[in-house]
Amino acid sequence: MPGSTLPRHSPGSTGAALGLRQNLAQFMLLVTVNALVGGTLGQERTVLPLLASRTFHLDLYTSALTYILAFGLSKGATNYFAGTLSDRYGRKPVLVAGWLVAIPVPIMLIFGPSWGWIVAANVILGISQGLTWSTTVMMKMDLVGPERRGLAMGLNEAAGYLGVAGTALGTGYIASFYGLRPGPFLPGAAFIAVGLGLSVLTVRETHHHATAEAATHVSVRAGHGAGLGNREIFMLTSFRDNSLSAVSQAGMVNNLNDGLAWGLFPVLFATAGLGIERVGILTAVYPAVWGAGQLVTGALSDRTGRKPLIVAGMLVQAGALALVALGRDFGTWLIAAVLLGAGTAMVYPTLLAAIGDVAHPAWRARAVGIYRLWRDGGFAVGALLSGLIADAFGIPAAVAVVAALTGASGILVAIRMRGADHETST
Repeated sequence: MPGSTLPRHSPGSTGAALGLRQNLAQFMLLVTVNALVGGTLGQERTVLPLLASRTFHLDLYTSALTYILAFGLSKGATNYFAGTLSDRYGRKPVLVAGWLVAIPVPIMLIFGPSWGWIVAANVILGISQGLTWSTTVMMKMDLVGPERRGLAMGLNEAAGYLGVAGTALGTGYIASFYGLRPGPFLPGAAFIAVGLGLSVLTVRETHHHATAEAATHVSVRAGHGAGLGNREIFMLTSFRDNSLSAVSQAGMVNNLNDGLAWGLFPVLFATAGLGIERVGILTAVYPAVWGAGQLVTGALSDRTGRKPLIVAGMLVQAGALALVALGRDFGTWLIAAVLLGAGTAMVYPTLLAAIGDVAHPAWRARAVGIYRLWRDGGFAVGALLSGLIADAFGIPAAVAVVAALTGASGILVAIRMRGADHETST
């Protein structure tokens, strides 16, 4: 990597070789698994907001968004424990457990007789996503080592969100022909079955790769070594370390605006007179650009540094949200969806890579879990905040407020985060 001072890694005392080329087969298998993880989330993106209004007749946006609130709280909390559990028991058992937890979700979404069932399904889905997605992130970090961490996170998140986008688009078309239930949720059941089978039969444990990296790791700064307790790691990641805390708040705001997009965009587009097919297109374009863009931005952050992409991405997202608030037609919203996806692509894998840069391999999984606790807590904050504002002042006002918060988050990263940590992490 041009300008990098990182040494190339050879097998450590555990016999584990670090690097993308050395672990390509297992890495690509994990990419496939994470695409399936994304697909289980994508089954909801187009259909559930419409199910809330058309099937369960929820008039208040705050009530309709309770499923995102439930999802964000359960996923955020599970992210935190996923890091600790994967350090204690290994990555693979946590991944398999996440798939097992997901089994009842499509059944509850299809047959749930009340909105409470849908909310409960999203509590379970949040637990599953916290275990499966967090673990695939950790496993890829374990395999590649520090040299291609941005590329690894770009591929991981691209797979996940292309899975979200493809399923959101597909379920929109299924719903337009066959109704909101049960058809749109049948692909999710298939994804869970395939993901569980691959994880049990073909995925291999990667914890020993992290152990091999830790043997040669030199901390970026004093006080960031291996012997830290859970409380110290939480305080560092959340508040004390400038870079880690800046990344954590940016992740939270990013998913705050994603929670808004998930819950209110389909309703906004439908109430403007767009059919389910066009709503599905707009709902899918945002995560599709987000997913595909990460194939470029993750690797780019390995060369340019993390901070410039994070700051620029948050500001692009803010501009895109402002355009959604001002828009009144399909063409304007399509442009906004593309911009929102591009801005999120700049941010999403880069934030994860930045956590991996600073955190010691011995506690990196726990730091990732804490970051993802804050980040996915943004779903809950976004659902509550945007629902309250939309009920009081309308959806465009809610979008405008979130746009302002997103811009402020980017400015905070510019002020607080250090640059070039990725060049000195080992």
